[in-house]
Amino acid sequence: MKKIALGIILFASTVGFAQDWQTDLEAAKKLATDQDKNIIIVFSGSDWCAPCIKLDKNIWQSDAFKNQSANDWILLKADFPRKKANELSKDQTAHNRKLAEKYNIEGSFPLVVLVDKNGKVQGKMGFKNVSPEEYIKMIQALEIK
Repeated sequence: MKKIALGIILFASTVGFAQDWQTDLEAAKKLATDQDKNIIIVFSGSDWCAPCIKLDKNIWQSDAFKNQSANDWILLKADFPRKKANELSKDQTAHNRKLAEKYNIEGSFPLVVLVDKNGKVQGKMGFKNVSPEEYIKMIQALEIK
């Protein structure tokens, strides 16, 4: 009985704070159109880029960002891991490279790109050592109303 209760608690907490990171731009655009939201594209080196790891831990995983993003944005992650254990599929790697050719020509990591539902860039920014609430305000400031 204790195992069942623990399972329910773990499931509920996971569902309550889960983020739905997309990995395909076209799917993200469809969701953005259906929900009338902008898209946050995050270019990350999840296993080698220290600022990327810090951004993930301090901002993306924060309750403040999870709550705000659920209401305001579609999230798209373009990851570029280097370790063999974290290797992406060939299709996903090709998709991420194509995204980088369009939205991250500079090759910056991390890079946060805010685009509208059609994929038009509204603004870009990198890592900032600020609170999640401040980072959210910086993203909101990029939005074209």
